Amino acid sequence: MKKFMMLHFGFEQPTPDVMEKWNQWFAAVAERTVEHGGFMNCREISHDGTVDLPFGADSITGYSIIEAEDMAEAERLAEGNPFIKSLRIYEVRNH
Repeated sequence: MKKFMMLHFGFEQPTPDVMEKWNQWFAAVAERTVEHGGFMNCREISHDGTVDLPFGADSITGYSIIEAEDMAEAERLAEGNPFIKSLRIYEVRNH
């Protein structure tokens, strides 16, 4: 099995209905889940300096690491994810 990281983009204050949908999705992928997490307080460091970033529509708000045979299966496991703006899936390389 390969590992895939799903990055969740976009933030809105969650309603009980949205939280229920998240909990349903977490339960649906539980057997393939390695780890889930969320973010708060963001700072970007670049050659131009450091800035605090707001938590909004373009923010990465959380991640899920799952196991799947390939990208197609990872995408199937992502179905039903109640993301706000988008969801990106990356295959994790192990060194």
